[in-house]
Amino acid sequence: MTVTTATIAIVGRPNVGKSTLFNRLIGRPYAIVDDQPGVTRDRREGDAKLADLRFRVIDTAGLEEAATGSLEDRMRKQTERAIELADITLMVIDARAGVTPADKFFADQIRRAGAHVVLLANKCEGRAGAGGLAEAWELGLGEPVPISAAHGEGLVDLHDALVDAAEAVGFNLFEAVDNADEAEDEDIEPPLDEDGNPVEVWQDPQSELPMRIAIVGRPNMGKSTLINKLLGEDRLLTGPEAGITRDAIELPFTWKGRSYKLVDTAGMRRRARISDKVEQLMVGDALRAIQYAHLCVLLVDSTEELHKQDLAIARLIADEGRAIVIGANKWDAVENRQAAANRIDDRLETSLAQLRGVPVIHMSGLHGRGFDKLMKAAGEMYGLWNTRISTGRLNRWLEGMLEAHPPPLVEGRRLRIRYMTQIKTRPPTFALFVSRPADLPESYLRYLITGLRTDFGIWGIPVRMVMRKGDNPYAHKAKRR
Repeated sequence: MTVTTATIAIVGRPNVGKSTLFNRLIGRPYAIVDDQPGVTRDRREGDAKLADLRFRVIDTAGLEEAATGSLEDRMRKQTERAIELADITLMVIDARAGVTPADKFFADQIRRAGAHVVLLANKCEGRAGAGGLAEAWELGLGEPVPISAAHGEGLVDLHDALVDAAEAVGFNLFEAVDNADEAEDEDIEPPLDEDGNPVEVWQDPQSELPMRIAIVGRPNMGKSTLINKLLGEDRLLTGPEAGITRDAIELPFTWKGRSYKLVDTAGMRRRARISDKVEQLMVGDALRAIQYAHLCVLLVDSTEELHKQDLAIARLIADEGRAIVIGANKWDAVENRQAAANRIDDRLETSLAQLRGVPVIHMSGLHGRGFDKLMKAAGEMYGLWNTRISTGRLNRWLEGMLEAHPPPLVEGRRLRIRYMTQIKTRPPTFALFVSRPADLPESYLRYLITGLRTDFGIWGIPVRMVMRKGDNPYAHKAKRR
């Protein structure tokens, strides 16, 4: 059962180890960590545990003084919002560097905001942080807790400090958290009947765990703007600067009574153009978001020609076996819409044959247009991605395909395709039992896959076919009968 749990925000100036602590508390390297200051920009949330404690934790951008309207100013406002939402605030300082004027300035701001604060003196491994630990008393936030997020030291003291803080604000951190939505999302082999044949079991995708939708694309395609508009709040940083988003941020979302998880990702450039270490980490984070997504919305700029990188990202999504919808964004700025639509369709037809039939939604993330069509298309493609075809239907279909176009001759002998079955969904994957798998041409596989798409209506999603050597695995059962 889900219960209300405390929310804890981690704040402090840049490069004091906030994201390292965040990763330590949630138990995995979720947030990007680097020695370069200011890596974290958007606030990132996760379910944390510390021994027997359970709570929600928010990683935030470094607190910096900045000019009004600047990127750093917008980052600071996101952090201030996190403090407002939190029940407890962990203010982190770098004990090796000692207390800085920036630490004093923001400690004063946090104190004035009325937040319940626990002061952490990070990087206290060895004796290097002893001086900074003593100086931390000057901040007026109570007794500093010495820790080393990188080395996992001081977590017992942090545990005790959190228990005291939770009691002060009236929360029970010992209550269990419902982690059902983190269950492994794996395909299950279909059950077999008494003869050993797979039984078709249809399950409504609407009843499953929330669909995880990753919003992907090149930099400055409007991904964060789209998500903010869907959420109805400025949850993610946006602005004219390209590449604002760095971490892949997962956010719960409800549309017409159905729950989803939206994942904002960093813009993906060609690898040849990536030299910065942080950008490499950003792209790696985006790739993981695609791998764990159910469906990807690929945003492209409809005011431009489709870029090679757009197509490369689409192929990557297909290679990962994810469902896909293409969002032709910035449609409100297109002058000749028919020409733009034809241009996109023609390029997809010639350069993305493996995803022929993928829906293209003309939309505007900035003005909130096309969202109904986008979400409808997402639901339809998700349904196709979960397609299950019974073995009986498949083999009746296969018989007709073989009759219309028999397999080729190899060394004077015709290849024999004896049997076919679906071995998994997400994406639909089929096993083909062939007398000599290595000799079956790619062209014949394409013929079968195209036939599957046409006759079973599974256009626009990846379809996989694997070959196995041998006879119908169930034929001997039939002979005994």
